[in-house]
Amino acid sequence: MTVLKNDTFLRALLNQPVKYTPVWLMRQAGRYLPEYRASRAKAGSFLDLCHNTDLATEVTLQPLDRFALDAAILFSDILTIPDAMGLGLHFVEGEGPRFERPLQNEEDINSLQVPDMSKLRYVFDAVTSIRRALNGSVPLIGFSGSPFTLACYMVEGRGSRDFRHLKTMMYRRPDLLQRILQINAQTVTEYLNEQIAAGAQAVQIFDTWGGILSDAAFKRYDLPYLQQVVSGLNRRAENRQVPVVIFTKGGGLWLEQLAQSGADALGTDWTVNLQQARQRVGTQVALQGNLDPLALFGSQDCLELEIKRLLAEYGHGSGHVFNLGHGINQYTDPEQVAFMVETVHRISVRYHTD
Repeated sequence: MTVLKNDTFLRALLNQPVKYTPVWLMRQAGRYLPEYRASRAKAGSFLDLCHNTDLATEVTLQPLDRFALDAAILFSDILTIPDAMGLGLHFVEGEGPRFERPLQNEEDINSLQVPDMSKLRYVFDAVTSIRRALNGSVPLIGFSGSPFTLACYMVEGRGSRDFRHLKTMMYRRPDLLQRILQINAQTVTEYLNEQIAAGAQAVQIFDTWGGILSDAAFKRYDLPYLQQVVSGLNRRAENRQVPVVIFTKGGGLWLEQLAQSGADALGTDWTVNLQQARQRVGTQVALQGNLDPLALFGSQDCLELEIKRLLAEYGHGSGHVFNLGHGINQYTDPEQVAFMVETVHRISVRYHTD
């Protein structure tokens, strides 16, 4: 493989010294970019875009052509796994993902199996293609949904405001939910290991819906399965460590427990105070985040103040990756993103000098 020219992102995740705070964005290849919208129109649909190796590579690189980001992230979707399990994924325009066969009866849950990874070959082919196209410029992040977040969609059959079906199962038939979570954990582990083998240099687990759980439920139905995945990952490739990031949206209550999961870094949403978070986790993990995505809609003066505040909150030293507190909004002005990336790089230098 080509020598990595910019490893600032990987070094920050591993709490190693860096010259500035690296930055990337969740959902950085997306609808806010006109070139992405053109590629998606060329593909015909979102799923066709994910399945097309050349187009998935093209859209992954689009934000790096515009902005001086410190990492690329594989263009794909967290729902590739339940799709490979045969649940019948499709997307409804303006409404999001739907499954034709959600897991709402015992027979279907008992027959659920870890899918053959060959059904996800298009994802691994995209990873290899993107690595080749990056040519060592920045690292490539692979990713998956968490076992619990995947279960939310698999049981509901779609996104939800209250996840009534999932929580009904959790409180009436916890054994069925635990079976889904166990199969999901095994699948996510295999899936991420295949991405690492294909060339991913870091991986992130998107635990998007962990924050809907009570404290007791999080510790029973989410955290143990995150730990299971992390413990099963191949953490070295190409003679370097492959860092693992867990992002639990709404997970600020559980930073200490998540820091003991075995992950190298924790993503934080915009409700978390970075100074307090750093005090709580110490040097166990790096922290990633956590600008409110809608701060990008403010004036550049206000945006710069927010960036300065977050960098000051984290303070001096490594172990911080600048990111949004969730995915970028589709109506964001790309010029604001360019300003944000330049500002983070320029201002953060002062926090990495002796």
